[in-house]
Amino acid sequence: MRRAKVAFFDVDHTLTTSGSMSRLLAYYHAALGHPRRYVDDRMCELKAMSALGCPRETVNRAYYAGLEGLDTAVMTAMARAWFDAELSTGGFYHEPAVAELRRHRRQGAHVVLVSGSFPAPLRLIAEDLGADETRCTVPRTERGRYTGALDGPPMIGIAKADAALKILLERGVDARESIAYGDHISDLPLLKAAGSAVVVGGDDRLRALARTYGWPLLPGTAPAPDLRLPAWSAGATVRPAPGRTPPSFLTSALYDMSESA
Repeated sequence: MRRAKVAFFDVDHTLTTSGSMSRLLAYYHAALGHPRRYVDDRMCELKAMSALGCPRETVNRAYYAGLEGLDTAVMTAMARAWFDAELSTGGFYHEPAVAELRRHRRQGAHVVLVSGSFPAPLRLIAEDLGADETRCTVPRTERGRYTGALDGPPMIGIAKADAALKILLERGVDARESIAYGDHISDLPLLKAAGSAVVVGGDDRLRALARTYGWPLLPGTAPAPDLRLPAWSAGATVRPAPGRTPPSFLTSALYDMSESA
């Protein structure tokens, strides 16, 4: 494999063991003392959309529609606290993929994170890993709050390939001198846009295509470690709905979705 001048990396379940969007959302509402059932119901809606076969782009849009009215400055502060908490688990990063990113950095490649997640969590990951730039879904904001709409398309599917090709054009790099990493079939346009590709994890369709194209495989992520949520804010009284147990302080698989939501 030739040395890449540009290396593109998907993030959730490629570089990380969990979904940044869903785990940050749970952390945000827990820290503000909101009832846990709000997050539970929201995540059930998004997972139901995925189970019904809704395109990832549609589920991604639905996630951001749910941010309508939230304060962007508060989200930024919560993202920092969430990220520190994720790092403290010791299992946030998927080391085989991170090792590849670091190898490309040592070899002088321009490293780009390409994700359906949004700037609040993504810029912290990029800074920590030393990525040179990011391309992601951009929620629209007005007067310091999310509107629920997007500026541009969700950074899913063909949008990832378009973003990668634009970067290559801007940098004057031939696509054959680039490489891309992804874990889901929706990453296929990005993987095909690059000169070479590496598949991370166990997506059966993507692994079958990897064998067809001769792409290397990396192991999938281990289960994401539980994340201790902050104590419910002082003065906030949490009253579980009838028949529900009081909120615990650990996230579980319930709050772990990939970049679609």
